[in-house]
Amino acid sequence: MNRKHQILIIDDEANQRRLLDEFLQDLGYITVQADGVRQALAVLETETVDLVLSDYKLGDGTGEEILDFIQEHNPLVQFILFTAFGSIRRAVEFMSKGAADYLAKPLDLDELEIKIRKILQQKTILEENIQLRHSLAQPQPDLPILHKSRVMAELLNLAMRSAQSNASILITGESGTGKEMLARAIHDASPRRQGHFIAVNCAALNENLLESELFGHEKGSFTGAERQRIGRFEEARGGTLFVDEIGEISPALQVKLLRVLQEKCIQRIGSNAAIPVDFRLIAATNRHLEPMLTAGTFRTDLYYRLNVIRLHIPPLRDRKEDIPLLVDTFIHRYARENRRPIEGISRDALHLLMRHAYPGNIRELENLIERAVVLSRTTLLQPDDFPELYPTGQETEITRLRELPLPEALEYLERRRIEEALEQADAVQTRAAELLGINERNLRYKMEKYGIPTRRRQ
Repeated sequence: MNRKHQILIIDDEANQRRLLDEFLQDLGYITVQADGVRQALAVLETETVDLVLSDYKLGDGTGEEILDFIQEHNPLVQFILFTAFGSIRRAVEFMSKGAADYLAKPLDLDELEIKIRKILQQKTILEENIQLRHSLAQPQPDLPILHKSRVMAELLNLAMRSAQSNASILITGESGTGKEMLARAIHDASPRRQGHFIAVNCAALNENLLESELFGHEKGSFTGAERQRIGRFEEARGGTLFVDEIGEISPALQVKLLRVLQEKCIQRIGSNAAIPVDFRLIAATNRHLEPMLTAGTFRTDLYYRLNVIRLHIPPLRDRKEDIPLLVDTFIHRYARENRRPIEGISRDALHLLMRHAYPGNIRELENLIERAVVLSRTTLLQPDDFPELYPTGQETEITRLRELPLPEALEYLERRRIEEALEQADAVQTRAAELLGINERNLRYKMEKYGIPTRRRQ
């Protein structure tokens, strides 16, 4: 082996752990032990583990909890289940959830050795493929939507089918998930790809400036209007208009946008002339519009006009299978742009990135890689090239969120605090509201706003 793999042994029987520990060390592996779920999760949060060997029944839980944690936080970690001879059905269920293999008890150590060697060889090949792409002479193409996860494959399939129509599309998702990139991909795959792709961010302009930006104006229509200006509606004729942060527009402008969508014509500010416009509208938001409908701050009729086709981009923490591909692409891009001799990323550094929650999503990951590429002293990125991710005593979640815009950081922390309170209260909303210091009605509103499930845990 070129490097030693680390294997986590989880069993509540000390003799069984000791036997496996000695056996695996004799084979040349690094081992670490845990007697239950709590110790195992602590190891997985801090150590670079290649393979987990776990019994199903543990003193403080089951192996299923550990597999669920791995699938959510670091799918690169492989998992072998030890199960009783009569529980093969359970083992099959585990493999459908992502386990690499299983072994019936009592264990056959020769069979275990073969399974471990095969699984770790496959894992090494997958990880080395990331570095191999950097050694190729030809440049790597920048794909518009990088993905490996099933959830993104299904989303892109729906997006490409939607691209062939003229129906309005509403893209939802947290900041940094790539909503504008998805909108551009839809435009490029549509019959309108020869036309312009025009993007407008509603949060960046006040109401008057946004109206002028969209509709245009005539010379002298208001103070400072020294010449005629064509608006974004007209610029997008024959193409696609992407309206980002649609939830930020005022009620008055919502009425005007609805009229444009219904009548397919506009009037510039300062003019009574009707100008026909033909564009495909794609809107996006990182807000939950449904609570705004209830509150009356977003028009229901406009919502249904926009929401003909709904595309939701999941946050990066819910599709971690995509991280290695994104890391590979960003390393290559920024090494080329900055003329840095970076060949790839070390195993420990990749596992560190896999464990991070990414409140800033893909944008945060890209920033982390760009900084590491520029400042790294080695040809392979190492864990110390990502000091922001070290779980030191002085670092807090607020520290990691400092570079996010304040509204996004506050929303993320509020959502996390609500989820923690519901967990502490066993999902009983009255108790959770007391823990948060708010009333139950306010809690229900915030749960709806952030899309937090209301079901009580089983």
